[in-house]
Amino acid sequence: MIPWINLASLVVATKLFLYFYLLSVSPARMEQRVGDKAWRRCTIYRFVSGFFEAVITANYVLYVFYPLPIGLPEHFPWSWWGSIMIGLVIGIPCGYLMYRGLKDAGEETAIVRKEHTLYGGIYERIRHPQAVGEMPLFWAIAFLLHSPFLVLWSFVYVPVFIVMCWGEERDLLLRYGEAYEQYRRRVGQFFPKQP
Repeated sequence: MIPWINLASLVVATKLFLYFYLLSVSPARMEQRVGDKAWRRCTIYRFVSGFFEAVITANYVLYVFYPLPIGLPEHFPWSWWGSIMIGLVIGIPCGYLMYRGLKDAGEETAIVRKEHTLYGGIYERIRHPQAVGEMPLFWAIAFLLHSPFLVLWSFVYVPVFIVMCWGEERDLLLRYGEAYEQYRRRVGQFFPKQP
């Protein structure tokens, strides 16, 4: 019973992670309906989204102790050390990319403010370095936990993060207008554009 409850929790947490993140990156649209309090609400939604991402991580760990009885092997056929190496090969560069994005975005990563301007740093190379770094971390965690099911489940986060970036850009266009449109033409969404 616990494996199925954990799976249900994982599915619900994934949906709520996406839902609250999309709300958190929509301050300009929300401001049209509720005024200046939209910015504070979006900050709260950002933290709620982060909570559900933590629940997802807890579901991953719990899965190791309570795997689903669905016929998939519980572990990969190679040693755990092999999976640890794969996890580190994915996690280290992706973690660094996410860190650079967090650093260059500054407090806007957590606190949504109307006065904030477009970012510099790594954002001059790709528009969504945090997403590009964060999404593969689900695979890194799955490999560190040595779980074929979790590696397969992690593919769910590809469309989740694409939708998150799409929602964010929609609001940034409303927020910054032509300046953001020019930025989009100049800078690649997930990969640097060729000069």
